[in-house]
Amino acid sequence: MRNRSCCGQSTTARKRAGRGPRRKSAVATLAMLVATLALAVSGCQGGAGTRPPGGRATPVPGSHVLAVKIDNVGPARPQTGLDKADIVYVEQVESGLSRILALYSSHVPPVVGPVRSARETDLELLRQFDRPTLAFSGAQTKLLPVIKAAPLNALPPDKAPAAYFRSRDRAAPHNLYLRPERALRDTPGTNAAGYAGLSFGPPPPGGKPTAAYTVRYPAARFGFTWSAGRQQWLLTMDGTPFRAASGEQLGAATVILQYVTVRPSSFHDRWGNNSPYTETVGSGAALVLRNGTAYEADWKRDTAESGTAFTTPDGGRMPFAPGQIWIVYEAR
Repeated sequence: MRNRSCCGQSTTARKRAGRGPRRKSAVATLAMLVATLALAVSGCQGGAGTRPPGGRATPVPGSHVLAVKIDNVGPARPQTGLDKADIVYVEQVESGLSRILALYSSHVPPVVGPVRSARETDLELLRQFDRPTLAFSGAQTKLLPVIKAAPLNALPPDKAPAAYFRSRDRAAPHNLYLRPERALRDTPGTNAAGYAGLSFGPPPPGGKPTAAYTVRYPAARFGFTWSAGRQQWLLTMDGTPFRAASGEQLGAATVILQYVTVRPSSFHDRWGNNSPYTETVGSGAALVLRNGTAYEADWKRDTAESGTAFTTPDGGRMPFAPGQIWIVYEAR
């Protein structure tokens, strides 16, 4: 509400002048109420999008970024809800296969899955998202106490049975799904990218025009082909279109190939295969795909609590195209 001018008072206004102190007191009280309401609204909305590169976002009490561990072998496709994630991480697991960690904050779909087991890599990766909720089907027995001690809200089916269900259209273990609205009360409502220090903006100068790019794991292959019509990198998986449950081919506005150290962990699966551990704290090179162009970049994450800063070769912040971001961890 704008204050009226005090100049040129009318007779009525001059008569009201004697009530100045009372009126000032009422105005002050109203201002305090407005300020209190503004703080309350701000807390509900959860602003995390202004985090500086490598900085730490302000925690939002009662709100959590939702991270879901998603299956990615043939019988698990097509996945549900993957196209609604803010960020999709791809990491290598046992036998050279891949698994997905999808993060939801600005929008949460009604169903996500199929949900699979967590890995040690997830715990360090998720530290930059300020105590997120991690939905997963389970984990190796020795890893469970490590997950319990991690600074996150662990949400396996035995902790929230009403939030999970088994689909009848595919065989176990590729048929476990999450209903997020039954798992958490709220999410921050802002893009999860802000928690990790990622920012959106116009493309930087330079870069190399690129029509397609392929990432190969020992037993998995991801393809990214630029579509000018959709303004996205359309995804293929093992040589075939990577589709959402709706049938539409998945696409990402930005794809980040982050070159990292992948080493053996101290954990194994039930068949004795070692679980790879992807180091997400440190520094290294990256390749950023956006707007039909590939940009060389560097990444740095000083501590587990820090976000990941991506920079251009001249040291400036690397901006990403608005929309979904895929971050693929590739062994260097």
